[in-house]
Amino acid sequence: MGLLRYTIYRLLQAIPVLIGISVITFVLANLAPGDPVRLMLQGQEVNEELIRTIEERYGLDQPLHVRYWNYMTGLVQGDLGYSIHRRRPVSELILERTGPTLLLVLSAYLFALVTAIPLGVIAAKRRNEPTDHISRIVALIGVSTPSFWIGIMLIIVFAVKLGVLPSAGLVYPWQPPEAAGHGSYLEHWTETIRHLILPMIALGTLQMATLMRVERTQMIESLQEEYVKLARAYGVPERTILRKHAFRSAQLPIITIVGLNLSTALGGAVLVETVFAINGIGRLFVEAIQQLDYQLVMGITMVLGFLFVIGVVITDISYAYIDPRVTYGEHD
Repeated sequence: MGLLRYTIYRLLQAIPVLIGISVITFVLANLAPGDPVRLMLQGQEVNEELIRTIEERYGLDQPLHVRYWNYMTGLVQGDLGYSIHRRRPVSELILERTGPTLLLVLSAYLFALVTAIPLGVIAAKRRNEPTDHISRIVALIGVSTPSFWIGIMLIIVFAVKLGVLPSAGLVYPWQPPEAAGHGSYLEHWTETIRHLILPMIALGTLQMATLMRVERTQMIESLQEEYVKLARAYGVPERTILRKHAFRSAQLPIITIVGLNLSTALGGAVLVETVFAINGIGRLFVEAIQQLDYQLVMGITMVLGFLFVIGVVITDISYAYIDPRVTYGEHD
């Protein structure tokens, strides 16, 4: 099958996954203890008639299966629902918070790739030397440590003790400099980078550690292949062997990890955004859970699930561009 047919096939395979996500999330959200209407009216004079009126308005008086059917019917038509607590369409709320989350996740991936790939190559080239041992220790610590704990430690050291980096108030690069009180775009973007360093490292450390371990393992295997030994026998320089022969063949698993770790990065962004007070989708998700805002919880979950599915499909398609042996299900 061609690229288009393969893409459609993989997207169709994702439909049962998204339906399963919707069922589990809807049931868990609606069975959580607490009353969303009473939370919404907190601090106001409440009577049972008002509560019943609000429940009827938002369909909360209907059975669970009817509410789920109504939600999925609207979802198919592109309607993510209406936030009870904020009294706004869920799609608008998510769209407002998408920019900060994408900025955080993409910068964390950039940090992970820029650091992990060179360190993995160096560790493989100097296998069982002190540099290799240090890299493995760093990778082990990175994989074992939660992102939010790393964020808290970074805040304590660099924001509280040293005072060299800010811990909150992320400056968005797409805003006009005047809105943030900056005199030029250079100053504005510099402040964006300064505010982004700590959350970027906190979220990207796990990705960096995972990629570095995979890169090291794949480079060691590539350097032991017969064609590499043959190249050495012909006197090809070691740098050329690393760059042209071993490096490219070792990158296919990296693409796999990058695509599949999208869900891990998005999940980590939930806590990192809370720690650094970033108004992204992750922080919005935590607030929606605390407020029992069922529609908002469902909307964010479905959007993140869809993004993960798209990431997996893009990862599959990228295989053929790296490794010509990979095909889109074609047979001779």
